[in-house]
Amino acid sequence: MDTITKNEMQTILSIVKSPEMMYNANNLAKVLEITSMGTLKILKKLEQELILKSKQIGKARIYRINLDDDYSKNYINLLLSREALHSSPQIKRWASELKKIKHADLIILFGSVLDKKEPNDIDVLFVTEQKNFKKLKDEIKELNQINVKNVHPVYQSKEDLILNIKEKDKVILNAIKGIFIKGENNFLEVYDESRKE
Repeated sequence: MDTITKNEMQTILSIVKSPEMMYNANNLAKVLEITSMGTLKILKKLEQELILKSKQIGKARIYRINLDDDYSKNYINLLLSREALHSSPQIKRWASELKKIKHADLIILFGSVLDKKEPNDIDVLFVTEQKNFKKLKDEIKELNQINVKNVHPVYQSKEDLILNIKEKDKVILNAIKGIFIKGENNFLEVYDESRKE
């Protein structure tokens, strides 16, 4: 891929962070706040470069992330990581703190910390296996003892996350639109599973 534009990055991130949506050029144009023709041009370019794949459903062409291609998966992981790297100092600070957590397979920072200067608490989605749950809770307790703001955890197993995305749980759908701190590749597996019938 040559250079990627801001709208192309936003297209990919919008699709990957909204597995509950069936995006076509028209409804994605509203998210990107550009014309449907401009959006269609972006979608076709990303499909040609194997980042996206499409499927005809009725009169609409629906686009989703292409997880059959390693290049595509690596590229999306890079974009998710890059988002945290290029975020506000407050988000970077919390990303640094949260990266210390060892017993979570996926960590997503979401909620008021993303857009408030002084959030009440720090909302974080943690995905872990049952065997690591107690250790993860201990790590968060320790983190809360040394920080002024408390981490407000939302715990999920991988299976819970897939099910909650399929059932369109509002808290979970909001959380996955946040900033990925750890486990981008694990999320792509969840994305893929949540899209299956």
